[in-house]
Amino acid sequence: MPDVIRRKTNQVVVGSVPVGGDAPIVIQSMTDTDTASVEDTVRQISELTEAGSEIVRVTVNSPEAARAVPAIKEKLLASNITNPIVGDFHFNGHKLLRDYPGCAESLDKFRINPGNVGRGSKRDAQFTEIIEIACRLNKPVRIGVNWGSLDQALLARLMDENGKSSHKKTNSELVRDALIASVIESGRAAEKIGLPQNKIIVSCKVSDVQELIKVYEILSDEVSYPLHLGLTEAGMGSKGIVASSAALSVLLQQGIGDTIRISLTPTPNGKRTDEVTVAQQILQTMGFRSFKPLVISCPGCGRTSSNFFRVLTEEVQTFVNSKMPGWKREYVGVEEMSIAVMGCVVNGPGESKGANIGISLPGAGEIPVAPVFIDGEKTVTLKGDHIAQDFKELISSYVERRYRREANS
Repeated sequence: MPDVIRRKTNQVVVGSVPVGGDAPIVIQSMTDTDTASVEDTVRQISELTEAGSEIVRVTVNSPEAARAVPAIKEKLLASNITNPIVGDFHFNGHKLLRDYPGCAESLDKFRINPGNVGRGSKRDAQFTEIIEIACRLNKPVRIGVNWGSLDQALLARLMDENGKSSHKKTNSELVRDALIASVIESGRAAEKIGLPQNKIIVSCKVSDVQELIKVYEILSDEVSYPLHLGLTEAGMGSKGIVASSAALSVLLQQGIGDTIRISLTPTPNGKRTDEVTVAQQILQTMGFRSFKPLVISCPGCGRTSSNFFRVLTEEVQTFVNSKMPGWKREYVGVEEMSIAVMGCVVNGPGESKGANIGISLPGAGEIPVAPVFIDGEKTVTLKGDHIAQDFKELISSYVERRYRREANS
């Protein structure tokens, strides 16, 4: 673990998953299926769970979706998938939870947005109805504020106060104040209705990296609720990955954040599970958690103009990914293993010695003679046309020897 002191928050148990307190930082994801389609939604939740999502959120926006939730939960349990399922409610959540009690009972948590839980005079009553249902069923609630759907009445109130002030704030400062005030006021209102502090998680999402950091730095000093982190719309591909990594890394390094979601826009025909992979990689590369062995490889240069080390790196990564489900069941601590695949002799031997197991290729245009280092010691030199297969066999042998011993000790 890095030398980071986590901000102390209450612990909220979602299903069987603890969030906040001393619990590990939890990874969440969200389906993009029509929730009314039971088979499609079950299939995607299964895929997200297999990828490593520990909590999965589904949209509940219609009577058809609400009716489908109990069937979805039943099919998941029949497949031994017990991860918590969260219902995402906007506009009509109070009505759906009231009219479809099976939906409310099947969900492990409700997520509501104070900005669209109700309009005008109906807002407080509809918010109260949702919280009362959560209290009666002993369900936690995430109060998720979003700058794209901010409580306009609250923003108007702050703008009016700002107009009368001698120290005028900018529009961006007012929006920031409104976001934070919405979280705090909604949390206090929920507690006043009867929802305990240990049933409340909050989030305050924006899509701008610097603004997200500022909002959570302030919010973390104001509340003791567990904090859910994430850009509200991270974007597609490398943009979304970089933006999410930049924002969350700054906050996590300050000890801010108890659960995260990476809201990537999937590429056409892309995998929904990519957002889970990115979340795992952020937490693992920062040293907060380990999910699968890290494959360390060099970027290549003029000494590595041969394509061999790139192919070997890809083969090793694919090999590790394919083996990990079985390894995780059989071996203790295997997810913390590091593997180095280096392209030449400049940094190759040193990096390989620093990994649990590493291979150092000679570089471009040279005879393929590759020393292998295990726990810092050179053990064997691989040659010829079967280096990739031989190295993968060495990895398997290392895993069985090193981590089975730990499991049986």
